[in-house]
Amino acid sequence: MEHPVFKRKIYDEILEWKENKSDKYALMIKGARRVGKSTIAEEFAKREFKSYILIDFAHTSKAIKELFDDTYDLDFFFLQLQQLTGTRLYEKESVIIFDEVQLLPQARQAIKYFVADGRYKYIETGSLISIKKNTKKILIPSEEHKISMFPMDFEEFLWAIGDEITAETIKSLLTQRKPAGNTMHRNLMRIFRLYMLVGGMPQAIETYLEQNNLQAVDETKREIIELYKEDFTKIDSSGLAGDIYDAIPANLSGNASRYVLASAREGTRSEQVFELLPDMLSSYTVNIAYHANNPTVGMALEKDAGRYKLFTSDVGLFVTLAFKDKRYTENVIYNKLLSDKLETNLGYVYENAVAQMLVANGNNLFYYTMESETSNHLYEIDFLTSKGSKICPLEIKSGNYRGHKSLDVFCAKFSSRIGDKYVVHTKDYKRENSINYIPVYMIPFI
Repeated sequence: MEHPVFKRKIYDEILEWKENKSDKYALMIKGARRVGKSTIAEEFAKREFKSYILIDFAHTSKAIKELFDDTYDLDFFFLQLQQLTGTRLYEKESVIIFDEVQLLPQARQAIKYFVADGRYKYIETGSLISIKKNTKKILIPSEEHKISMFPMDFEEFLWAIGDEITAETIKSLLTQRKPAGNTMHRNLMRIFRLYMLVGGMPQAIETYLEQNNLQAVDETKREIIELYKEDFTKIDSSGLAGDIYDAIPANLSGNASRYVLASAREGTRSEQVFELLPDMLSSYTVNIAYHANNPTVGMALEKDAGRYKLFTSDVGLFVTLAFKDKRYTENVIYNKLLSDKLETNLGYVYENAVAQMLVANGNNLFYYTMESETSNHLYEIDFLTSKGSKICPLEIKSGNYRGHKSLDVFCAKFSSRIGDKYVVHTKDYKRENSINYIPVYMIPFI
């Protein structure tokens, strides 16, 4: 049975590469495992080229792998490749896909010469691309145009379930700054809660569409998490990277102002994690929000690299990860979300969802904390984005949205820098005192 090919926004990015950059660059699609890189690459090849060859370095013949031991004579190389695959290549009209290219470093290194040769186009896909063990023995080619692929966002999820209308409705409401009204809002929140439970991993969405059963979806997500845990052992044989990943829900639920290392493993030193973080981020399994020491445009220049929060790259995996030690039937998040009775102390699920949607929109994540001048209370802005020369603070509320002291204090302190202000909540849209109170399903479109 063939797997469905879902409509993905990254297709347009790949098309832009083909039309404007493919003469000088191979395309590198980076992303987590099971995010759909191979599927979209092959679908693009089928639609946009006369012929294609897909080499999956995780599952290909020894004969094909051995071709890359000697790429000096490219005429002979391509002759053998066509013979071994049974596929004819057409000059300027064929593409060769190197799937999971990190598994054969010399194939990635050869990209420099393939591109210079100019006969065909090249697409690479890979996970854990920058792990040292996969690149330390090769010269990484500069002839790569890199793009990132993330789990399916809310709009892509809607397309996948056959809904071509809802996203346009939400965009229109946001543009016109209009509430949806009670009936429509309840329906939009119901769909968004379903997205939070299923998540954006294509395999999980496929399971949902085939079986209409969240327990089956949860089992699929557990399998994906186990794959990630296996990948983490390639980063760190001690298991610390996996422990850090496991502890993400606990950290967010504790409302700490940074990731607490002890929650992952007692006695963990910041220096150990500092070495692991770049590789964990390159695996695309986690998103990171750094503390903005100076909340203004260009926050990355003054971020606190040692003060951060971590989120899973997919909210559906987050839900499963939070309760992976319990059976599905005991998963309170599933029950609460389905019945729209998510308690305030489970609001960190929304925070992870917002982080995922902001990253999918091309934002780097930053947050800001400040101490009260009159007490020990800590005010925190959950996320900061920038628009033009202004910054836009977002405070996430899953319960009482009327109280937003942190946002008020922050905006008073940095009034000249503030653009749009958002309280993100589960109620309908309204604008009051220059604050946009937006339902969480509008986040992908702000």
